[in-house]
Amino acid sequence: MTTYPPAPLQHGVGGALPGDGQLRIAPIGPLDLETGGRLPRAQLAFETWGELNHDASNAVLVLHALTGSSHVARGATDEHGWWDALVGPGRTVDTDRYFVVSSNMLGGCYGSTGPASTAPDGRPWGSRFPFVTIRDSVRAEALLADALGISTWHSVLGGSMGGARALEWACTFPRRVRRCAVIACTAASTAEQIAFAQAQVQAIRLDPAFHGGDYYGGPHPEAGLGLARRIAHITYRSERELEARFGRAAQGSEQPLGAVLPADRGRYQAESYLDHQAAELVSRFDANSYLILTEALMSHDIARGRGTPVEALATTTADFFVAAVDTDRLYGPEQSRQLAADLPGTVPVRLISSPAGHDAFLTEIGQLDHALRAAFYA
Repeated sequence: MTTYPPAPLQHGVGGALPGDGQLRIAPIGPLDLETGGRLPRAQLAFETWGELNHDASNAVLVLHALTGSSHVARGATDEHGWWDALVGPGRTVDTDRYFVVSSNMLGGCYGSTGPASTAPDGRPWGSRFPFVTIRDSVRAEALLADALGISTWHSVLGGSMGGARALEWACTFPRRVRRCAVIACTAASTAEQIAFAQAQVQAIRLDPAFHGGDYYGGPHPEAGLGLARRIAHITYRSERELEARFGRAAQGSEQPLGAVLPADRGRYQAESYLDHQAAELVSRFDANSYLILTEALMSHDIARGRGTPVEALATTTADFFVAAVDTDRLYGPEQSRQLAADLPGTVPVRLISSPAGHDAFLTEIGQLDHALRAAFYA
């Protein structure tokens, strides 16, 4: 059976906050969604680090990527965060100076209302969970900010899907974002990105255990989710890195050649690597949430209903920081350059140099330390 962290007991929002990195739940519903759906009792899971100053001018919002969570940095539990190199005492986003907020996206499975959550009739939402867009997520996060007493963010930053949310924040609530960092993302999902995503969602939907999304109480579509992760992870790494790490080497004593039947052969190291990534995600994530968040990212388009990208971005008032990874084949540097060109004023594009591909926005974020400090956190 697939397992992933359940929602914790609810705590009220406001007043004294618990220690850094402790999960809390904020009720934000009812919530009407962009495409017509409605969540009558929505909630967001979130964590905070540091202390909010008297005028709430030091609040920083950090937004996670597709399968991330609100646990961006180490906290009271001392469990490592997914952006420890960026957020923490003395880090680029110094939690001795800034009050950092990170929330699990609406539709996720780390405490926010999602398909596995209980619907008003007492059953899991499952296939009935409504379509969620990046804008819906941002509007939900704005309600969380209201509950925390934060009218304007010192800065909003994220990478990959988190970058899409950060950019949407600057477009939807321009007066609430002073600075915006968009890392390894662009203004709209491209045809190729949508194609890769469609293959992933179909892998899940075609799993016999999926049952149209109503699989709670029975076997979860682990094979489909694992296949989706394999497809995604190929786009997260570069050809150069895969070749350097694995080449054509066999996995241990396994023999990729020599079997009479293809099903009996051993694996190459590259295959074993993908198997490991699939198993890791299946152990912690809900397949329906993977679908909801993937389709939200497919819908990402800051120009929707706002004219051209240039017209949409012209309404923003934030200072922007745009960065890309030089070997990224999912969100190529040329897409970040186009975003920067469409933004008001002159916005340089910083490059993370790494053979790792897209995932370097996580593993090599330290390369942006000097530039980010100079631009936002001096």
